[in-house]
Amino acid sequence: MGQKANERRVRDNEAMAMAKHLRGSAQKLNLVAQTIRGKDAGKALIDLEFNNRRFSQDVRKVLQSAISNAENNHGLDVDRLYVAEAFVGKDIMMKRFRARARGRAARILKPFSRITIVVREREDANAPKKATKKPPVDVTKSSAPKKAEDKKKETKAATKKTAKKAAKKAPAAKKTTKKTATKKAAKKSAKKDK
Repeated sequence: MGQKANERRVRDNEAMAMAKHLRGSAQKLNLVAQTIRGKDAGKALIDLEFNNRRFSQDVRKVLQSAISNAENNHGLDVDRLYVAEAFVGKDIMMKRFRARARGRAARILKPFSRITIVVREREDANAPKKATKKPPVDVTKSSAPKKAEDKKKETKAATKKTAKKAAKKAPAAKKTTKKTATKKAAKKSAKKDK
């Protein structure tokens, strides 16, 4: 009579470890977690050992736990492990108060946080990461003159359009001056008649 075993929460080539109730804010803990994301497990342990932040030793313990889980529980090769995920979340919040003037109280919040580290085994030990490269662009002699010709056509079309716009605007300006002159003359004659 025992409890049913929990199902695996990670894939076959992964192992996970979690620490809860770490005293401090999640924002400060995330600064340490982002220093180890994507690194090899051994290099991440060394980086955490010489990190000056207070959370670094707690994160180091969790990483060691994840590595030992991978080795002992899932039979993964320790030399091929890397930190696949290291995510941080909020935990409980202790609420205290401080007495202030005139019988008032100021709230003090003492946050706790949690960290989860997932280590994954690399498929190929020789290739640390696969970088996706774009195929090289072929620039041939025949394509270069075409581009230059296209640019010339575009500039000619643009100059023609601006010339047409200028030609349309100039007569319109003259017409408006004539209309305003006739309106002024009509107003003067109306004043003289009065």
